Amino acid sequence: MLFPESWLRSFVNPPISSDELAHKLTMAGLEIEGTAPVAPPFSGIVVAHIDDIRPHPNADKLRICTVDDGSGEPLQIVCGAPNAAKSMKVPLARIGAVLPGDFKISKARMRGEDSFGMLCSARELGLSEDHGGLLALNANAKVGQDIRTALDLNDTIFEIKLTPNRADCLSILGVAREVRALTGAPLTEPVCEPVAVTHQDTLPVTIEAPDLCGRFGGRIIRGVNAKAVTPDWMKSRLERAGQRSVSALVDISNYVMLELGRPTHVFDLAKIAGGLTVRWAKEGESLALLNDQTVQLAPDVGVIAAGDKIESLAGIMGGAATAVSLETTDIYLEAAFWFPDAIAGRARRYKFSSEASHRFERGVDFQNVVEHIEYISSLILEICGGQAGPVSDQSIALPARAAVAMRLERCRKVLGIPVTDAQVRDVFTKLNFTFTEKEGVFSIVPPSFRFDLEIEEDLIEEVARIYGFENIPGNPPVAPAVMLPTNEARRSQHELRHLMAALDYQEVVNFSFVQKEWEANYMGNADPIGLLNPIASQLQVMRSGLIGGLIANIQYNQKRQQSRVRVFELGRVFIRDNAVKDDDLTVAGVRQPLHLAGAAWGPAEPEQWGVPLRQTDFFDVKNDIERLCSQQVRNLRFEPMIHPALHPGRSASILLNEQHIGFLGELHPQWVQDNELVHAPVVFELNVAALQQMRFAQYTEVARQPAVFRDLAVWAPAALKVQDLLDTVNNSQQDRQFLDIIKDIALFDVWKDPKSEQQERSLALRFTLQDPTATLEDTRVEQCMNAVLELLVQKHGVRKR
Repeated sequence: MLFPESWLRSFVNPPISSDELAHKLTMAGLEIEGTAPVAPPFSGIVVAHIDDIRPHPNADKLRICTVDDGSGEPLQIVCGAPNAAKSMKVPLARIGAVLPGDFKISKARMRGEDSFGMLCSARELGLSEDHGGLLALNANAKVGQDIRTALDLNDTIFEIKLTPNRADCLSILGVAREVRALTGAPLTEPVCEPVAVTHQDTLPVTIEAPDLCGRFGGRIIRGVNAKAVTPDWMKSRLERAGQRSVSALVDISNYVMLELGRPTHVFDLAKIAGGLTVRWAKEGESLALLNDQTVQLAPDVGVIAAGDKIESLAGIMGGAATAVSLETTDIYLEAAFWFPDAIAGRARRYKFSSEASHRFERGVDFQNVVEHIEYISSLILEICGGQAGPVSDQSIALPARAAVAMRLERCRKVLGIPVTDAQVRDVFTKLNFTFTEKEGVFSIVPPSFRFDLEIEEDLIEEVARIYGFENIPGNPPVAPAVMLPTNEARRSQHELRHLMAALDYQEVVNFSFVQKEWEANYMGNADPIGLLNPIASQLQVMRSGLIGGLIANIQYNQKRQQSRVRVFELGRVFIRDNAVKDDDLTVAGVRQPLHLAGAAWGPAEPEQWGVPLRQTDFFDVKNDIERLCSQQVRNLRFEPMIHPALHPGRSASILLNEQHIGFLGELHPQWVQDNELVHAPVVFELNVAALQQMRFAQYTEVARQPAVFRDLAVWAPAALKVQDLLDTVNNSQQDRQFLDIIKDIALFDVWKDPKSEQQERSLALRFTLQDPTATLEDTRVEQCMNAVLELLVQKHGVRKR
C-alpha cells in the first residue's frame, strides 16, 4: 500500500524524521518496504504568470513570453511549448536554478533574443513523463511562491507491506493509530458530524443472507453534480496513494476507503428498479462488472440484487448496469459489513482483485458504519452538492467480540523479559484497548476494527511490538554441551544424500503433488490420494512414487540442450493404508514412507577423448545401487519383475534380506515416446528405512597365500537364472567337500549360438580360489572345480562346454 507522509501527518505528527518514522513502523511489524520523494531535488523554481506572449521574429516554433515571477520586474523568456498562453500560471526556473540531474539555468540567447530563465514542463521537473507542454498550475497559485511549496513537493511516499492479519492498517487512520501508540503523539481523527437531512426518501433493502452481511447502511442523495471537479488536494492524495482520478463521486469513495479503511459503493439511483436485496447468488446467474468482465456466479457468492437483476458482487465490485456516470443526478450511497469468510477467495476465483475485496476478506470495522456514511456524505455535498436523505441502518448479525485473556507470567515466559504489569497496562493504553486486570491476568475486548486479536499469543505480540523488539535483549540460548549417543548401525538421511552425490547424482526436490496420469502410468495407481484445493489444475493428486518427477526433470533438461542428467530425490510418498491411525505424525488411512529414487540418462561417462561414448544402461545403475548398499551387498538380490513404468525384460525387483525394497529398470518405451526423450533413462526407487539399516564391517586378515583363478564354461537352460547357480555354490560351501576354498565367483561371458535351436546358453564363470593357511596344489584345485561342475549338473542339469 502506498500513501504520502503528509496525509499520515495530518492525523498524527510526531516530532521525528521520515526515516525514524519508517523505522518505528517497520520494527512494529508494519514493514516499510521503501520511501521515495514525491519530486526529485531541484531549487530556484517559482510560480510565474505569463503577462504577454508574442511570436519570435526569427523562429516559427518559438515565442517570446513576458513573465511576472513576483520580483516586481517582468522577465523575457523564450519558450517553444505549444500550450504556452497569456494569463497562464506555470513553473519558472530563474537564472541560477538547478533542475533535476544537476542542470543549471543561466541566461541564454536563442535566435537573437535573450531568455532570462526557462518555463518548465512536468517532465523537466521530474514529476511525470509528460513533456507535451508547460505544467499548468492552479489559477489560485501565488506568483513568486516556491514551486515545491505550491505543489507540496516536499513530501515522501511510503510503501508499506502488511501481513494478512493487519487489515486495520489498510488505511491512513489505521497506520495513524499505530504511530500514536509508538510515539505518544496525539491523534486527530476526521470529524464525522451528521449532515443536514433535507428529504425523507429511502430505498428499501432486504437482507436474506445474515451469514453474508452483518450490517447494511445507506442513504439517498439527490441533485448531485457528477461533473464537479475533484479538488486538487484530494486528487493529489489519491495519485500519491497509487489511485488515478476518475470522477468526483468515484474519487470521494476511493478517498474514504484509503483514509478510513471503509469501502463504499455509489449506485445510480435512477438505474435501480424497486428496492435492493442482499442474498447469495443462484446457479446460472451472471453479472457484468465495472471492469468490463462478465462473471458466472455460484451459490456461494454474495450479491446485491434489485428484483431479479444482479446489481453488484457483495463486498467485491459493483455492476456496470448501476454505475454512476457524469450524467448521474441521484445516488444511493451504500456502506456495509460483509463477513470475511463470505468474501475470501471469491475475487481470485474470477482472476481479479479489488481494493474492496482485499479489505473485506481480512475484516473491516463493523462499528462505525453510520459515522463513515455521514463523513462521505459531507464530502459529496461539499464537492458535488445535493440533498441528503436519512440514513437507513440494519444490524443483522454483528461478530461477537469475546474477551481475550493474557497471563502476565505467560507473557514474560514467551518474550523472555521481565515486563511489569505497569508496562503492559501502558502498552494496552497506548493501543486504546478496553481492558481489565485481575491477579496478573489482563482481559481485553478487541476493538471492532481488530480481527487479529483472538488468542493469548496475539496480545503477547502486541506487548512485544509496542514495547519494542529492539528493547528485547538478544541473549544466546544456554544449553549443556552433552555428547549424544549415535547409532552406528543406522545411516542418516544426510549420509544417503552424500553417498548419492558421491555416485555422481545431483539432488532435486520436486512437488509432492503430481499429475493423475503419472500415478496411473508410472505407478499403476488407479486410486491416488486427491487434493481438495490443488495449487494448479494438473497437480491434483499426491504421489505414491518419486520417478514421475525425475522423468519430468530429465525432459526439462533435454529441452535445454543438456545431454547427460543424473538426478536423485529423497522424499515422502503417500499411499492409502487403512491400518494407519491418526497420531502426532500420521494421518489416518495414509502411509507416508520415505523413498530414495534416482534416474540416469545420457552417456555413462562425460564425453572425453579417452573413453568411447556409451549410453547409460541397466547394469551401470545396478552397480550404483550395489555401491549404495555396500554394507549389505551380500544380502542384496535383483530379480526380474514386471512394472508399469519399466521396460519388460529390462527391469528388476530389488530385495534386501529377502525383503522387497524397491525396483530398478529402463523406462518403458511408451513413456519414453510420450516424454519425447531421445534415449531411455534408467530409474530406480528404494525404501529409505531399509537402506538406513547397516551391519558392522567384519574385518579379516589378508591372506598371505596366493590366489588361484579357474574358469568354467557350461551350457545352461536359457530360463535358468545366473543367480540360482551362484546361490547353489555359495550355499553348498559348508556342506560339500573341496568347496571351502572358493572366495569369489564372477560371470564374465554369456553366449548363445544363433544357429542353434536349443533353448540354452553358454555361461562362463571365473572362480577365485584361496586357502589362507596353505598354498593350493593342482590336485586340490581340480577336485574343487570337479565338485562345482558335479553340483551344478546335479542341481540344474547344466553340461560342460
